[in-house]
Amino acid sequence: MGDYYKCQKVGVEFLEQTRNVFVAIEIVAASPEQIFDVFEDANAWTEWALPIEKVEWTSPQPYGVGTTRSVHMMGDMIGYEEFVKWERGKRMAFTFLGCSKDATRSFLEDYRVTDLGNGSCRVEWYMAMEVNGLSRRLMPFTRPAIRLANKIMFRKFRKYTEAYAAGEVSLGAA
Repeated sequence: MGDYYKCQKVGVEFLEQTRNVFVAIEIVAASPEQIFDVFEDANAWTEWALPIEKVEWTSPQPYGVGTTRSVHMMGDMIGYEEFVKWERGKRMAFTFLGCSKDATRSFLEDYRVTDLGNGSCRVEWYMAMEVNGLSRRLMPFTRPAIRLANKIMFRKFRKYTEAYAAGEVSLGAA
């Protein structure tokens, strides 16, 4: 492992404790199980989440609370994550334990899946963060760009997941 900067571990209550919360919502034509199949597939994240270049699960299946993974992103940044919520088909949330750059103080993502009963689900993505240094001073100006980027990425998530549910793409391809 290269540089490692410890982040403050947070739970889902962090969503109520920071101004830097970003929300994206999509109605996805897939079952809750199919949505979690996509969440659990390391390669799938590289297909829809623009900054992600590689995901490595560092805990064995079955995944749950306490599961860890490393996420390699653009700019040579690696996030070391631990899942703080996991209810397959319904909800998962993770926090950064550490990061390879000193810009992140605390970070949380929370995904909530609601089965609409008609072959589709409402999927909500919450991302919350506190950052350090220059990033902290720039956050008021970058919030709109982050909000827009997350909505665009989550549209890609919807399209990718629907393609998987329709049998048009396979998971596990590297």
